[in-house]
Amino acid sequence: MYGLGEPAGVEVEPGTNLLVTGPPMTGKRELALEILAHGSRRGEGSIVVTTKDGGADVRDSLRELLGREESGPLGIVDCVSKQQGTAPVDTDEITYASSPKDMTGIGIQLSEFLEAFYKDAGVERNRILLHSLSTLLMYSNLQTVFRFLHVFTGRVQSADALGVFVVDSTAHDQQTTSTLKQLFDGQMEVRTTDDGGSELRVTGVGETTDWLPVP
Repeated sequence: MYGLGEPAGVEVEPGTNLLVTGPPMTGKRELALEILAHGSRRGEGSIVVTTKDGGADVRDSLRELLGREESGPLGIVDCVSKQQGTAPVDTDEITYASSPKDMTGIGIQLSEFLEAFYKDAGVERNRILLHSLSTLLMYSNLQTVFRFLHVFTGRVQSADALGVFVVDSTAHDQQTTSTLKQLFDGQMEVRTTDDGGSELRVTGVGETTDWLPVP
């Protein structure tokens, strides 16, 4: 089982794909990174496909969450930097896809990280984050993104990993949202509260939670 950490306190089966959905500025990215950090503290692998922030920023955010704690291996597929005109060089932790449209490249790099974690570190339990689906939908149509995610979520299932996918709930119409939801086992919904904070609930996996405050 994979624990989602606080505040959800829910455990899910290996191979689960979870959609984190909510409006902007509700802490979805931080929440998703904390789910990865929760596993990394236990020696699990963390892989992030980032279509929104540079790979170094994602790495630094995750390291900040982990502090000085021991952690599992990290791999980041950066889909941003090359498109912005820089010419970054792949490292052990960060590899670079040409753009968020390079879905074949993203899939290959994901598989390479999973294989490297297993061969080099003996790590079989991994958490995989894709942030954000909304960016993918800016560059490709729904049908293309759906096909890509069908393969991607299948890869998570076959690897007995935990997949976490972030989407901006206000950026897409109801049909798009409903189509995407078909691919996921459950949801972590995030919303703002009247006092300016955020709260979440988990549905579809484990026990459905009540709305819980996000620290």
